Amino acid sequence: MSEHVKLKADDGHELDAYVARPLSEPIAGLVVVQEIFGVNAHIRSVADGYAKDGFLAMAPALFDRYERGVELGYEGEDALKARSFAPRLDVNAAVRDAAAALDYVRRETGKKCGVIGYCFGGTVAWLAATRLKADAAVGYYGGRIGMYAAEEPKAPVMLHFGKKDKHIPTEEVDKVAAARPEVEIYWYDAGHGFNCNARSSYDAESARVARERSLAFLKKHLS
Repeated sequence: MSEHVKLKADDGHELDAYVARPLSEPIAGLVVVQEIFGVNAHIRSVADGYAKDGFLAMAPALFDRYERGVELGYEGEDALKARSFAPRLDVNAAVRDAAAALDYVRRETGKKCGVIGYCFGGTVAWLAATRLKADAAVGYYGGRIGMYAAEEPKAPVMLHFGKKDKHIPTEEVDKVAAARPEVEIYWYDAGHGFNCNARSSYDAESARVARERSLAFLKKHLS
């Protein structure tokens, strides 16, 4: 079962969020943080998938701060528009919006809550572990995590990266590994966005293995 709800961040900003509910009582809450393409069909499908696994999953619309209703594809003009958001992104505002989503799923479930994010959302997931009260965090190909490697996670973190990712230098991931050896980091023989079946870079086997690892990790730390 899914629906859209409104959230309010601590600075008063109101944003939309997609909620996918499990059929029975949730085992935990999970915030699903978008790529730079908005809360599109892929991100909703991720939330739906984790709802089927028993989580109350919520995907907050982080781009409502810039333009409401952003939902983009991965090619052509949509891809160009998505990239146009990159210079404008305020990561601190994104963390505020993620915090509002965490508060919502925690209230709704009364249980532990985690964050999982993709691309830009992967970096937000890392910051949810270092700055917010997330109980666990998973990040997929978060390109800016190296910038925040000095920040200490307050919760368990798992990170996924592609060996063929041309957007994220290996050195950036090495910074995280060196600063935070306790963080679980996995590499896949794939490129950026390998989890998304709407992208040309989709790698089914890497996506399957990464999801299995993520699900086991989330169940371990949130159940």
